[in-house]
Amino acid sequence: MKAIDRIEIDPRVCNGKPVIRGTRIPVSVILEQVAEGISWTELISDYPELKQEDIKAALVYAKEFIEHSDMKAAYA
Repeated sequence: MKAIDRIEIDPRVCNGKPVIRGTRIPVSVILEQVAEGISWTELISDYPELKQEDIKAALVYAKEFIEHSDMKAAYA
């Protein structure tokens, strides 16, 4: 799966934060909810416009972002 297919960055939507395409749901909100232990079923219930593929895309996006940034310096 390519995260780019389901994630968009538009300066007119949520101040340019990455969101699920066609929504105003920031990737960061999905990541925060998953990190807090919220199940995917609960997430989809809370945000009915979300699909499982959107949650996967948010996780893939975060992984790709980390792989292409210099995070090591921040934790050294």
